[in-house]
Amino acid sequence: METKSLTLTNFNGREFKVHTYFLEKNPKLAVQTRPLIIVIPGGSFNHLSARESEPVALAYNARGFNSVVMEYNLVQDPGKIYPDAGLDVLTTVKYYRDHAEEYGIDPNKIVTLGFSAGGHVASAANFMANSEKFAKKYDYQAEEVRPNKTILGYPLINIDQIGFEIPDGQEKDLPDEPELRDSALGVTRETPATFIFQAWDDPVVLISNSIEYIRALYANQVECEAHLFNKGYHGFSLARPETTESGKEWQNNPHAARWFEMSIEWLKQELG
Repeated sequence: METKSLTLTNFNGREFKVHTYFLEKNPKLAVQTRPLIIVIPGGSFNHLSARESEPVALAYNARGFNSVVMEYNLVQDPGKIYPDAGLDVLTTVKYYRDHAEEYGIDPNKIVTLGFSAGGHVASAANFMANSEKFAKKYDYQAEEVRPNKTILGYPLINIDQIGFEIPDGQEKDLPDEPELRDSALGVTRETPATFIFQAWDDPVVLISNSIEYIRALYANQVECEAHLFNKGYHGFSLARPETTESGKEWQNNPHAARWFEMSIEWLKQELG
């Protein structure tokens, strides 16, 4: 496996890092290109969750995917979170689509996977990819930057539907534009087909976030598969022992862990 870190520059001139986990090329394989998973970890916009980063990338590697973990700007970084966080996603998609042959990627099988706050970044980026206003301002074409599919894990969709008060001083870093504050408002017919999973008892990102996004996908005739687990709380990642923190045994949840294998099945159906 090849692992390295790259520094990319987004459409707004901001630098950000991506960390690659690419399987070695094998000339004996019948199919010489692999799908790409772009992992966008959560972390309440004040850190990037390690449990939703490398372990997830490696899990998809084990199932034949190349993967990258993408960093994005946080509340302690200069400027607002948006539009740069969304532009980071679009830039990452375009970079690997443009360099698909070099990396052994199928340019038509690029998938974004966002957890929690990273789910907001991924879904906001899908809106921005299809927005004529953003495309004109930052000089890109939708087909260059739009992922082929999207996976959202316990995603923040509507910033006003969280189970806690936004800390003092952070509101100024959050977006004002309606479709960025509530990414369900940005869903269109061109939004990528989406796989969603969340726990019903999530007290941090309320389950109404996923439900609102599912309703928006349905209203716009966008294909969706959704799994709403009865128990799981928030931030369970792969829900396996290797991603369980000390004192948080609830993160080891074999039932909720099924989301991963179901996402593989869904991707095989969707990507072919």
